[in-house]
Amino acid sequence: MSKAMIVDDSRAIRMILSNTLKQLGFETLQAVDGKDALAQADQHPDISVFLVDWNMPEMNGLEFVQNIRKDPRFAPAPIIMVTTETEMAQVMKALEAGANEYVMKPFTQEIIADKLRMVGAVE
Repeated sequence: MSKAMIVDDSRAIRMILSNTLKQLGFETLQAVDGKDALAQADQHPDISVFLVDWNMPEMNGLEFVQNIRKDPRFAPAPIIMVTTETEMAQVMKALEAGANEYVMKPFTQEIIADKLRMVGAVE
């Protein structure tokens, strides 16, 4: 079973994404911010995809993407930003930092499933 990590400071969003990912066959891990996510990723080098919010305390999503992309264990893992940040400049920053796709909140299960297909995380 593939492993997905959800990084978001909103418990509700983590639960919604977790339910969607479980329906698609993923085992899920949840982190409350980038710092928590990096610590968990270190314990789970088999994570195959990350869904990351932008605005979080401690370490934001952009900083997390920049940090996780430095770790060769996660080089092949797609990263999908799932955020309220809608400005094109923010989208470009995320993609330049190493995110593969970008989803703006609010989202539907279909949008998440489509993005996971686009990055090759599901068939």
